[in-house]
Amino acid sequence: MSSIWEKELQHPRFEPLKGTKHTDVLIVGGGIAGILCAYKLKNAGVDCAVAEAKEICSGITKNTTAKITLGHGLLYHKLIKRFGEEKARLYLHAQIRAGEEYERLCKDIDCDYERKDSYVYSLSDREKIEKEITALNKLGVKAKFSMAKELPFPVAGAVRVREQAQVHPLKFLYGISKGLPIYESTKVLELKPHRAVTSRGEISFKKLIVATHFPFINKHGGYFIKLYQHRSYVIALEGAPDIDGMYVDEADTGLSFRSYKGLLLLGGGGHRTGKQGGCWQELERVAKTHFKGAKIVAKWATQDCMTLDGVPYIGPYSKSTTDLFVATGFNKWGMTGAMTAAEVLCALVRGESSPYAEVFSPSRSILRPQLALNAFESTLGLLTPTAPRCPHLGCALKYNRAEHSWDCPCHGSRFTEKGELIDNPATDDKKNRGL
Repeated sequence: MSSIWEKELQHPRFEPLKGTKHTDVLIVGGGIAGILCAYKLKNAGVDCAVAEAKEICSGITKNTTAKITLGHGLLYHKLIKRFGEEKARLYLHAQIRAGEEYERLCKDIDCDYERKDSYVYSLSDREKIEKEITALNKLGVKAKFSMAKELPFPVAGAVRVREQAQVHPLKFLYGISKGLPIYESTKVLELKPHRAVTSRGEISFKKLIVATHFPFINKHGGYFIKLYQHRSYVIALEGAPDIDGMYVDEADTGLSFRSYKGLLLLGGGGHRTGKQGGCWQELERVAKTHFKGAKIVAKWATQDCMTLDGVPYIGPYSKSTTDLFVATGFNKWGMTGAMTAAEVLCALVRGESSPYAEVFSPSRSILRPQLALNAFESTLGLLTPTAPRCPHLGCALKYNRAEHSWDCPCHGSRFTEKGELIDNPATDDKKNRGL
């Protein structure tokens, strides 16, 4: 099972590290965040390098639906309530800048960049939609109410934001990665002060950026309690009506839609990693009900890091680690989140200020309701007496029948039936024969 983005596309190759190397900034992780950080830093004249354990974009990045939009669910009225209008406006401006940067870069890259309107809909709560429109209007966005009539089912209403965009993510990233100092098949095995021991040699550095989707350094930052992971599923339908625009349900378990070259990409079936959910079966039922005669030509799944308050963690890894930085927790909006991370971190590692740094600071308050749920799941996972355990922090693994994998409900690590690592924060295969 692979995404449509991977089909008929030649992967660029980067040599692994050979021996030892020094760089001013080492970036661990060759997904969208790591690549964009390297691009920004290199173009700012900063000596940098990317260490990728496998191949670039081979993790979560290849499975995105690649919507470039400021409409991140029904978020802005919540941001105003939690942080005030000023910080909500800064978050918004960061997303707008990210979208503008994609538009600029995509002019020189053949990556199927298209302008599309963005819709966030609710099946049953018109009031939620109206609150979000009011919030966006207050922040300066000309959001409009819509009944989203292109959808195959009625909705209570939708927030419509014009002139957003969608793209072929791998065409874009393969294009932007040309000429970047990337080392593939170079897994970081151990971190020492200003030195990384890899599977191919050692890299010394002045500053380090962790862009590994879920941060793998446990002794700083508390990310194992500040993040959880959420799985969602996609099927590509041939013969379904073209839906002009990008649509997403405001509910975490709802459906999303976008089209690409005659295919309808239907997403949904989501659930917390390690828990039960609708998976592809739910999407197949939706397709049979609303798109009769359409053929499934591809299906895949993805995984997103979710923060306590809906805002990514971008900045210093912790208050006590001045030369260590992180980009994580994009809350299903990795396209603009990664571009924002690249801008913020490019400034911070150069000793400059960023107007967005405080909004995304990983050291902001963790006193949010989600914290209690994360703590409960971690405690439950540690106390559950099953044989297969996650090597990350020892939680009990749960079998995912839809994907034939062993998943960790605490922090989202995933393993094949043979115990081979699929998704982090675990860094090693599961050796337990119980798998």
